[in-house]
Amino acid sequence: MTEHSTDSTLHSSRSIPLQTAVGAALVLLAIGLGVGASAVSSEAGYGGVGPNFLPWVVSGVMLVCGILCVVEARTGGFRALEDGSGDERAHWKGFIWVSAGLLLNAMLITTIGFILSCALCFVLAVRGFKSSEGRLDLRPQIWIKDLLIGVAVAAPVYWMFTQLLAINLPGLTNTGWL
Repeated sequence: MTEHSTDSTLHSSRSIPLQTAVGAALVLLAIGLGVGASAVSSEAGYGGVGPNFLPWVVSGVMLVCGILCVVEARTGGFRALEDGSGDERAHWKGFIWVSAGLLLNAMLITTIGFILSCALCFVLAVRGFKSSEGRLDLRPQIWIKDLLIGVAVAAPVYWMFTQLLAINLPGLTNTGWL
């Protein structure tokens, strides 16, 4: 056996318990989603399906994926798994930027509206991803450019949901356009 195949065999045997744990976690998460879906009303709405239809579909598909992951791990592990291309360690500064964007979005969406809170989330996520690449640029021009891109992405999504699908999202005004 070559040195490379010995390393990959050792890597595979050490990772089988972790791969099994990931599959088991997916199964548990699917069961949790199923329990949550059972608490949602099943009264049929538009199109003959109730609001619990999609959560049941997601939980069922996740359960199948989790079971397949456990089976794959227990029968030799993920055999075609390539080595990761990322760094050896997590990039915590980037993680903090992205987490701040998500948390601020959740906190501010009802205050400043969907478009602005999603644009802010986009701006902070871009900071995090660029930071992880070692290209963090904090110049005001870059912040403004990213904010405009975030608005350009969030506004059509907001309008599609509020104007075309008649789904209420938090807005800055009551017009349905901002």
